[in-house]
Amino acid sequence: MRELLDNMAREGLLGTGGLERVRSLQSEGKTLDEALVEAAGAGQEKLLRRLAAQFGVLFVDLEQQRPPDGLLERFPARILIQQNLLPIEQKNGVVVVATSRIFDTEGLDELRVATGTKLQPALAPPDEIERCLRKYLGVGAETVHSLVSDAERAGVEVLASDDGDEVDLAEAAGDASIIKFVNQVLAEAIERRATDVHIEPFENQLKVRYRVDGVLQEASIPPGVRQFHASIVSRLKILSQLDIAEKRLPQDGRMKLKIRGREIDVRVSVIPMLHGEAVVLRLLDRSTTLLGLENLGMSPRDRKRFETVLGVPHGIVLVTGPTGSGKTTTLYAGLARLNNAERKIITIEDPIEYHMAGINQIQVSGKTGLTFARGLRAVLRHDPDIILVGEIRDHETAEIAVQASLTGHLVFSTLHTNDAPGALTRLVDMGVEPYLVASSLELVLAQRLVRLVCPKCKVPIPVADADRLRRDYGADLPDALFCGRGCRDCNGTGYRGRIGIFELMPVTDTIRQLTIQRTSSDQIHRAAVKEGMESLRHDGWRLVREGKSTLEEILRSSKDEPARGEA
Repeated sequence: MRELLDNMAREGLLGTGGLERVRSLQSEGKTLDEALVEAAGAGQEKLLRRLAAQFGVLFVDLEQQRPPDGLLERFPARILIQQNLLPIEQKNGVVVVATSRIFDTEGLDELRVATGTKLQPALAPPDEIERCLRKYLGVGAETVHSLVSDAERAGVEVLASDDGDEVDLAEAAGDASIIKFVNQVLAEAIERRATDVHIEPFENQLKVRYRVDGVLQEASIPPGVRQFHASIVSRLKILSQLDIAEKRLPQDGRMKLKIRGREIDVRVSVIPMLHGEAVVLRLLDRSTTLLGLENLGMSPRDRKRFETVLGVPHGIVLVTGPTGSGKTTTLYAGLARLNNAERKIITIEDPIEYHMAGINQIQVSGKTGLTFARGLRAVLRHDPDIILVGEIRDHETAEIAVQASLTGHLVFSTLHTNDAPGALTRLVDMGVEPYLVASSLELVLAQRLVRLVCPKCKVPIPVADADRLRRDYGADLPDALFCGRGCRDCNGTGYRGRIGIFELMPVTDTIRQLTIQRTSSDQIHRAAVKEGMESLRHDGWRLVREGKSTLEEILRSSKDEPARGEA
């Protein structure tokens, strides 16, 4: 054994520190297997391949090998998860089990005794085994198995009731297993980079879905969890200080969590559905780094225009787009550029998504009556230079924002419109006089977030497919188009991360005249294009040419319009 370890150290398989690091980890109570894997760090796979070759066992790539249907059901989920073991195939009555431990056979022995099955070990990295167990058994499988077993041992049949009257919900929500399951779901969501968690009850199942990069992905959940739906919802209600006895009306709440060292603010929405209460959790990660203007994804021309308008002494800068399109991130990138000791910046938001030193931030509160309009009036008496209004929702807020801009303040805000020209007509529709809109607005920026091709599995699409797309969407498409095949890093989607596409419209004299004349947004759009505005679709084409995103993603995220005519 000493000779083997010396050889692996000489081969560089034990990472920085070599044998000394392994011995140090063992002195801390880790087994030899655990110490070797931890010492290897990023070289775990090479180390395990070397051990497999040395002892004549298989090394398996779990990304390429899926357990056959029904195999995992033959083994206790508790043992598989606690011992980090994954049965992957059966050959001649012997089940091959992936493990990261070759010296410590305690886990395999426990599984052999529990099932009476002949087992053959195969080596695989521990993180990959854990990932596959979550994928195939479901999030919190061990916890759900424990809940079901406890109910069965007590002779209790837990009914999947819509009203939850059969159990004491407060007591059930405080059950350690329920708490653990909810924590596991939230931890999994953070690990997947989810912005929202959807918990949806149906007649015979409970679905959990994560919104990742703007698209919903279904989580693998053990089937037995449906009967504990009422307890799970009650646990979330307790955390967000909602009424657990009220199951007939929608409720909204908030909570703060710390998951794996990261502070997460959660907005909770509970709505009664046909088969019980559905819950949506909006996750706001406080540890998220604020992006600079250079990281938003703007083209050099648009970024220069945006930076120019940041230098005006007063006026309104609007960012438009649907919920989750990155509007607040863009505005805060602009505020970060302006934030210095010479300017007083005050924001009024719902919720406060970024904490920035040197900026005074106000949280809107429905309970106290602190609305956007009321807060904005108070802010104007606080001698600000720059004001950020989280959203212009009504006539009162719009009118005060316009007045603030006309009295020497630079105002940033957001609006829900499909494109940049629509913002002007929306403000007029809200009751703001067209001449006030025309004289106060300086720039409108519409934006969307599009998914980026996963760099780990990025490949060119077949030539025939590229030629077909070129015929349909114009010869200006690049020679090589790319897509993602799907891998463990992107959870099989082919995409990882998002970037913005933008439609930037400076409010010129022509646009002001059209606004005063109450012309339609289509007419304003045509005039803006003549003056050099590029549409969202056209800006998205830039990312396709750069190989950063796919044609399908740009088409999904932007308004349908003749692409070739724009290019």
